[in-house]
Amino acid sequence: MLRIASYNLHKCVGSDRRRDPHRVMAVINALQADVIALQEVDLRLGARPAALPARLIEEESDFIPLPHPRTGPNSLGWHGQTMLVRRGLRVLEARGLDLPGLEPRGALVARVAPVSGTPFTLIGAHLGLRRMDRRAQWLRIAEVLAEAAPHPALAIGDFNEWRARHGFEALTGFHIHTPGPSYPARRPFGKLDRLVTCGRARVQRMGVFDSALARRASDHLPIWADLDGLLI
Repeated sequence: MLRIASYNLHKCVGSDRRRDPHRVMAVINALQADVIALQEVDLRLGARPAALPARLIEEESDFIPLPHPRTGPNSLGWHGQTMLVRRGLRVLEARGLDLPGLEPRGALVARVAPVSGTPFTLIGAHLGLRRMDRRAQWLRIAEVLAEAAPHPALAIGDFNEWRARHGFEALTGFHIHTPGPSYPARRPFGKLDRLVTCGRARVQRMGVFDSALARRASDHLPIWADLDGLLI
């Protein structure tokens, strides 16, 4: 069993408008995930320094952030995104994927090898605000998912899509999983955070991580999915 998760940190600013990386780390640890795709890990202005310090991850968790790519020398992520991989798993590849659209957007592509089992490709994405941009972005992501064959491939993140079906036309042949409402954290009703899998990645169960702390730590709640088989 492998647990994949996604969490939009909102630059570690909570629903109470306080910036507190420590409580964000507490939520991340409570997820008990093996790999976590994170969004909005860096501040937006200037050189985009890390909102979630790498040293805090090292001191308070069993995770290692992807070593690259990075937006700037003091950034944790690229286009505000990174992945945390639990120690013991091997990252065989990590690269950025430029995405089309009016505003600069990108995804992360990581190839991860579990302790036992086949390597898989995971794409972490924070998609654009305009549906026409998201449709173009999904076309690019679908190409990378298909290129991973015969290995399993999946994408997870904040997809910024409010509708259940519209906007996902490029994902014919893939499975779209919606764990539940994750936004806004205090009273969630928007299902913006989702998971996409190919037929070789089987989701056994999934959910939205909801706790009193999670409702304060960010404006999104994290999502998670347990995969009981990565098939090849």
